[in-house]
Amino acid sequence: MVEQIIKLIAESQIAILCSVDENGYPCAKAMLAPRRVNGMREVWFSTNTSSQSVERYRNCNKASIYFYNATTFQGVMLRGTIEILEDAQTKEELWQDGDELYYPNGITDPDYCVLHFTADNARYYADFCSTEIKL
Repeated sequence: MVEQIIKLIAESQIAILCSVDENGYPCAKAMLAPRRVNGMREVWFSTNTSSQSVERYRNCNKASIYFYNATTFQGVMLRGTIEILEDAQTKEELWQDGDELYYPNGITDPDYCVLHFTADNARYYADFCSTEIKL
């Protein structure tokens, strides 16, 4: 099952990243595929420092990510915490060609940051069955 989940994450072009707003409501946001993945435990995304999501993570670092395959009707929700990384080394490591479109001032653009997600647990859905996984 773990191999299936890792494959699902690796093949997902879109991830749904969820934060919690100041009133305790969940807020979902579609994200491009992660910049880096370490199994099911760690996921890195790039995003705009000025985004509402980053503001919410500064106030509450709880988060979830949902990866899915609409064709096979499989999905995995990872639950954990987000850390906002703004150090030069991490930003440089995760920079990709074409990022200038989102961050016109390049790697040093103050509106460019990295979200580092660490999962505590997961819920996997496949074959009409849900499975809880502790990580």
